[in-house]
Amino acid sequence: MILPIIGYGHPTLRKVAQPIDQSYPNLKELVANMYETMYAADGVGLAAPQVDLSIRVVVIGFRPYDEKTDTYGEVAEQHTLINPEIVEFLGEKKYFNEGCLSVPDIHEDVLRPESVVVRYYDEDWHEHTDTATGLYARVVQHEVDHLDGKVFTDRLSSLRKTMLRRKLNDIAAGKVATRYRMKRR
Repeated sequence: MILPIIGYGHPTLRKVAQPIDQSYPNLKELVANMYETMYAADGVGLAAPQVDLSIRVVVIGFRPYDEKTDTYGEVAEQHTLINPEIVEFLGEKKYFNEGCLSVPDIHEDVLRPESVVVRYYDEDWHEHTDTATGLYARVVQHEVDHLDGKVFTDRLSSLRKTMLRRKLNDIAAGKVATRYRMKRR
């Protein structure tokens, strides 16, 4: 089932999401719905707060990119992260153009480390510790920010945020058209 995505300005996006345990009801169904929602909106990551659930669950899915051939692979790479925690930032910081399903029509360069070590549980409650690099590292950091009550525009300069204020206010007021269903305040 495709879930509505909440937009910038919704209070759930500013809450620190709570960890869950194995007793969380219908977790596999929620994860499946989050993947369906993310793919329907052409996203590469979705955090539970974006579907108005203040819990620490993230789904990430994208076709792997091959820098040598400048092409995308056919098979989607999928990662379900429950209670993710970034335990180490690695490499130098680099700018990369980011967007967000909760902040439609805004794309900005964001400075983040190029790799991270992330510890999490999968939907079968197996613990993992991965070193994420490339696009996967970028999306992990972006989605964990959502779990911590942050959106990517928080990482922009004051000047850039001022320049975007009108667009952000329009999104918060529901004055934005998307190809996917957005839940208003």
